[in-house]
Amino acid sequence: MGQLDGKVAIIIGAAGEGNMGQAIARRFRKEGADVVVTSRRGAELDAFAREIGGAATVCDLTKKADVFALAEFTRQKYGKVDIAVNSTGIAVGGPFEEFSEEDLDKLIALQFKGSFFFLQAMVGAMDKGGSIIQISSATAQRTGTVQGYEAYVGTKAGIDHVVRTVANFYGRKGIRVNTISAGHTDTPMQKVPLQDWRKAAYADATPMGRYGTCEDVAAACVWLASDECFMTGEALQVNGGLTLRRNPLPEDIARYEREWGKTIPAK
Repeated sequence: MGQLDGKVAIIIGAAGEGNMGQAIARRFRKEGADVVVTSRRGAELDAFAREIGGAATVCDLTKKADVFALAEFTRQKYGKVDIAVNSTGIAVGGPFEEFSEEDLDKLIALQFKGSFFFLQAMVGAMDKGGSIIQISSATAQRTGTVQGYEAYVGTKAGIDHVVRTVANFYGRKGIRVNTISAGHTDTPMQKVPLQDWRKAAYADATPMGRYGTCEDVAAACVWLASDECFMTGEALQVNGGLTLRRNPLPEDIARYEREWGKTIPAK
């Protein structure tokens, strides 16, 4: 028997090949859950849903009506919603003094407003309790060394606080609401900056000595989604202990780039 037998789960952000949402959806199916995957990209989403034996529907998280329609679609198809995971995010950064209003609006729309809509819709859809999981970031806990991503950090940290408040008021309905604070993780969103020497810098900054994977996050989601979980309003640090230290500084990364291939071993 799987840990999620009989459960119905929504995974938001599962269209990108090999991304965190897909890893979570695959693991949930393996554990016995019926899964509804959603994203703004319909073609890729439909193909993935067929692959895992799940259902798919298009949803733009930045549109409140779409998010509530997603909850209703799931209830109509499966009769309930037990688990909801929001794994969306965009890595928009740039020099702080030059950061554009347009980019700031994108981050707020997706990572704060969209996540807020997600929480609103899912607490309303869970008639008999359940588990809501917001994928956050270790940077929301350790903000000082993330130069150029101040807006990203701010939106992630802001919704973390909303999660705690929602968890407090909806616990008596049997709804658990938690976040997962992932560190640097090998996802498509990170592919461009993931040179080997940069990955080595982050691995060496992590107490457990390696880079994070989507499967690490998916495994944590299974526990948070299961009936064995007695935790709410918390940020689960699934980052190999990175928050015990700090992200590498720009000068640290530059040193790894200079020395890569000579003295820095691959992780």
